[in-house]
Amino acid sequence: MHENEISKIVVNSALEVHRTLGGPGLLEAVYEEALVFELHQRNLKVERQMTVPIIYKGNTLSNPLRMDILVADKVIIECKALTTYNTIFEAQLLTYLRLTDLKLGLVINFGEKLVTRGIHRVVNRL
Repeated sequence: MHENEISKIVVNSALEVHRTLGGPGLLEAVYEEALVFELHQRNLKVERQMTVPIIYKGNTLSNPLRMDILVADKVIIECKALTTYNTIFEAQLLTYLRLTDLKLGLVINFGEKLVTRGIHRVVNRL
C-alpha cells in the first residue's frame, strides 16, 4: 500500500476518533490509543511508542527516538492534544522522517475543535 493510501485511512480514522470521543479536551495518550484501535480495525499494521536508535557519527546514542505511531512501516503519526499548535511539531516530524528514511508523516492535533484543521502533512522526498 502506498503512503498516500495509508494517510487517507489515517485521516478517516482520526476523524472517527475525534467524533466518537466528543472532540477536544482529553489527554494525548487517549487519542493515540483510540487511533491505534481504529487503525487495527482497518487491518493496518500499527506500532505504538516505537523506539528507533539514533546513530551519530557511527555511534548509537543512549536516547533513542520514540515515535507515537508507525503505520504499515511507512507513515509516522505524531499525536498532539493542544489548544495552541506550533509549527515546530512539523519540523520535529521531518527530523523523524529523515532519521528513519521514511517519506510521509502526519501531525494530528486532536485539541482542535475541528480535527481536520489539526492535521498537518509532512513529507521527506515523497
